[in-house]
Amino acid sequence: MANGSRQAAWEFFGTELKRRREEAGFTQAELGSRVFVSGGYIGQFEQAIRKPQLDVAQRIDGLLQTDGFFERLWRKLIKEERYAEYFTHAAELERLATEICEYAPAVVPGLLQTPEYARAIYLASNPLAADEYIEEMVRLRMDRTLLLKDATRPVYWAILHETALRVPVGGPASMATQLDHIAQMMRERKTLVQVLPFSAGAHREMGKMMKLMDFEDAPPTVYTEAVFSGNLLDDPVVVKRAQASYDLLRAAALSPEASLALIESVAEDYRRCASTT
Repeated sequence: MANGSRQAAWEFFGTELKRRREEAGFTQAELGSRVFVSGGYIGQFEQAIRKPQLDVAQRIDGLLQTDGFFERLWRKLIKEERYAEYFTHAAELERLATEICEYAPAVVPGLLQTPEYARAIYLASNPLAADEYIEEMVRLRMDRTLLLKDATRPVYWAILHETALRVPVGGPASMATQLDHIAQMMRERKTLVQVLPFSAGAHREMGKMMKLMDFEDAPPTVYTEAVFSGNLLDDPVVVKRAQASYDLLRAAALSPEASLALIESVAEDYRRCASTT
């Protein structure tokens, strides 16, 4: 669903909410108090400024006796709105790429994440979200990881800053599982992974995530991300500079063999820590 039609669908959600609320004789404040949000939030739902969480849509259905209408519509829209708007195009290009080279300065890249790791990331970002929302986001993240298990998978080369190995996302057991998964992907030759160690010191791009993608019949692109925003760039000059930066990162990183040894060692440290807690 294109962004314009998706927004129109959320506007339909809001219009129906307003119509059925008024038919039931509730003000925005009255409906809000009964479904445990503010009247202002109800107004923002109706104007398609904000999107309700699943449990709110379910409570609205119950109160307005709409036979699951808003829950079904919510599920359809959220399912079709698979990724944040700024990442949607990049996610589509991942599936078309013949080669993906990624640098992750602090967090394990999505294509390498385990369900436990992804769940911890989403919970940290959405501490008040309903379980259904978190699980749906985890499922979508895991759908992306299937790309590296397909027979026609792209060449995938990831450089992880050692920070991504050392930050205990989800706790020691979760990290042990996550690093074991990366090590297994490396041993099965489904991905190339290098670690940029703390000992490498400062680097121009050390704090900036970067994803380079090559295609069979299209120019290469580079995707970078900031807070709630992303940039997908195909200017040849910019892409060439990004490729040069990636080459410098690759030269400063540990070899794949040394990287695998470090990943397995850190995983074992987490395992020992988990067994004593």
